[in-house]
Amino acid sequence: MKSSVLQKREGIQRTLERHRRFDYDYIPFGHNWSIPDATFRYEQNAFHRAVTALLCGALRVLGPLYIRLGYGARVTGKENLKPLKGKGAISVCNHFSYLDTLFIRQATGHFRTWHTVAPWNNKTGIGGAFLRHGKLLPLSPNLSATRNLWRYMDKLFKEGKIVNFYAEQAMWVAYQKPRPMKEGAFYHAVKFGVPVVPVFCTFRKTKRGMIRRLRINICPAIYPDETLPREARIAKMKSEAERAWKEVYEKAYAKPLVYEECVRAAKEKG
Repeated sequence: MKSSVLQKREGIQRTLERHRRFDYDYIPFGHNWSIPDATFRYEQNAFHRAVTALLCGALRVLGPLYIRLGYGARVTGKENLKPLKGKGAISVCNHFSYLDTLFIRQATGHFRTWHTVAPWNNKTGIGGAFLRHGKLLPLSPNLSATRNLWRYMDKLFKEGKIVNFYAEQAMWVAYQKPRPMKEGAFYHAVKFGVPVVPVFCTFRKTKRGMIRRLRINICPAIYPDETLPREARIAKMKSEAERAWKEVYEKAYAKPLVYEECVRAAKEKG
């Protein structure tokens, strides 16, 4: 029997799905966060780099064991990263768990991968320091902060790093279907001239909503089409990434991708 928490969560997701509000973040943000401003340091000094290296080293050792035992996790499609050896790239992954940054690290490399996150993930206190040393890059509506982030991302790409985006924007816990992506990841891919690697996680859910038999599926990289205007390049990359996700979903679950009937469409029918 499903718990009341699970029933409530799935009910919210179905309602949002019917209203096509795929980007709505229904989980409270809290108040212990701040928007990065012009003084926010994306690039770390020597001390902070050392702390980050220690944390990543610990995650590299303990992370695989934890997700293997806890989720039955396995990575597929590792061969799709071989053409990107030593090259910068952007990855886009479905956002369905508080720990899916750990899943991405397992797929694309604990020392190679960085993660863009929403501003409210820039937590205050010890928790915030832990997240920032976990290679999280909070986005910001502040233009000066954004320019600082761009400079740092450019440096990361030149060093052959991968920057992950949660292109669906909002986290829907244990939601299995792919949701439409926002353009941000693809805008940055075109801006910096790097490919996008779609990563789509599939899994089974227990009756209590727990994630099991997790598969972290790495798809072939998508490259910007330099023959197209900027907007068309962005749209094409986004469309191809969404198609890659859809193909993985339909193959893994052996069923077509179908959403709940749209409320607006139902009203028009009536």
